[in-house]
Amino acid sequence: MRTPLQRIRRGAMVLTIVFVVAVFSFHAAGYPWLEAIWFFFITVAGVGYNERSTQEPLIQFLTVGLILFGMSAAAYLFGGFLEMVVEGEMDRLLGHRRTSREIDKLNGHVILCGFGRIGQILAAELERSKLPFVVIENEPQHAAEARAREFLLIEADATDDEVLLRAGITRAKTLVTGVPNDAANVFITLTGRNLNPEIHIVARAEHATSERKLLQAGANKVVMPAATGARQMARMITRPSTADLMALVSDSGNYDIELDEFLVTDTSRLGGTTVRDSEAHRKYRLLVVAVKQTSGNMAFNPEADFRFQIGDIVILMGRAA
Repeated sequence: MRTPLQRIRRGAMVLTIVFVVAVFSFHAAGYPWLEAIWFFFITVAGVGYNERSTQEPLIQFLTVGLILFGMSAAAYLFGGFLEMVVEGEMDRLLGHRRTSREIDKLNGHVILCGFGRIGQILAAELERSKLPFVVIENEPQHAAEARAREFLLIEADATDDEVLLRAGITRAKTLVTGVPNDAANVFITLTGRNLNPEIHIVARAEHATSERKLLQAGANKVVMPAATGARQMARMITRPSTADLMALVSDSGNYDIELDEFLVTDTSRLGGTTVRDSEAHRKYRLLVVAVKQTSGNMAFNPEADFRFQIGDIVILMGRAA
C-alpha cells in the first residue's frame, strides 16, 4: 500500500509528464510556447474556453486527452497531499528532516540499535553522561517511547546498510547492537564493521553460542544480560557486601560515589609518575582501582611504586564532584 508521500511523488511525476507532452504537442500544432502553456493550465484547472469549440479536430482530441490525463494526475496529486495533511504525515516528514540535520552534525557519537528494556536503560545512562547518541528502532511502540523522550530517532531496520549510514556510522565512535535477536545482532555487527573498520562495537547476546559468532563478526565486546544478571544474583548470595558495593558504584541514581576512567596522554602530568607521586588519594581522595596498560594487561590495585605510562587507562573511584 502506497503512503501519501509516495502518492504525491507519483502524481507530481505523472502531472509533469502530461505538462511536457501537452505543451510540446500544442507548440507542434502551431501555437507559441506561452499560449501552449496557457492552454495546459486553463484546461487542467477546468476553466475552459468557450461554450462551443472553434478549434480544429486535432486540437480538440488533444484537449480531451489533456483533460482526462491532466485532471486525473492533478486529482491524484492533491488527494495524496490532503491525505498526508490529514494523517499528520507532514509533521512526521518535517520531523525526519530535522532529525537528519541534527544527526549530520554529530561526530564521535554512539549508535544504539534497539530501544527495548536494555536500550532504554542504556539511553538514560548515555543521556546522564551527556554523550550524543542516535537510536535505531523499527518497533512502533518502542520508537514512540524514544520519540516521546525526544531522542534522535531513526525508525527503521538497523540491519539495513542505508539506515546505519543515515545514523552516521562512518563518523560514530561506538555501535551498540542490543536487539533481542542474536542473528540480527551478528548481521548488524558485521555490517557496522564493514562500514567503519575503526568503530568500537558492543554487542548483546542471548545465548552463549552466539558470543563466538559476534566476536568473529567484528564485535569488540559481547554482553550476555542473562549471564550477567545470574552472576550478580549469585554474588548477592555468596558475597552480599561486595554486591552492595558494586551496586552502589554502578547505580546511576547514586551521585555520591562514582567510578570513572581517563587516558594518560602525552600532555598529562601523570605520564612517567608513580601512584605515590600522583598523590591521588592524599590530595583528591581518589582510589586507583586499576590501570589498563597499553599491552592490554589490567593491573588491579597497583602498588605505590607503579609508574603510569602514556597510553595507560586509569580507573578511579571517588566521590562525585
